[in-house]
Amino acid sequence: MSFVKEFRAFAVKGSVIDLAVGVIIGAAFGKIVDSLVKDIVMPIINFVLGGSVDFTNKFIVLAMPKGYTGPMTYADLTKAGANVLAWGNFATIIINFVLLALVIFWMVKGINIARKKDEAPTPAPVTPEDVALLREIRDLLKK
Repeated sequence: MSFVKEFRAFAVKGSVIDLAVGVIIGAAFGKIVDSLVKDIVMPIINFVLGGSVDFTNKFIVLAMPKGYTGPMTYADLTKAGANVLAWGNFATIIINFVLLALVIFWMVKGINIARKKDEAPTPAPVTPEDVALLREIRDLLKK
């Protein structure tokens, strides 16, 4: 089989196309969830806590560039070449991850509840009379 035919057979397989669709939908879904966390959940948390939960500008300067007299912000210090331990940015990313995981958990849980409501309960299979009679005979013979 030539390379082109082999590649075409691989590329048009159902599983590859399903994966591509999943990645595209996942990226779009990721943006929705990210916006939900950033634009809805975080403002509510900030309101409840009475301030900002954003730690991105919290850092420890390990080594300052010689003669630096500019602003003492994380972006300016890293641009100037300072050695900065950005613990606040890491903490903000961890908090965002936990909130994102909670939001996704709630969404999946809601979807699962909606699916259960849509599914009609399947009735128990009816046992034919002859099978039920044979089971009774079997049980009587065991005694």
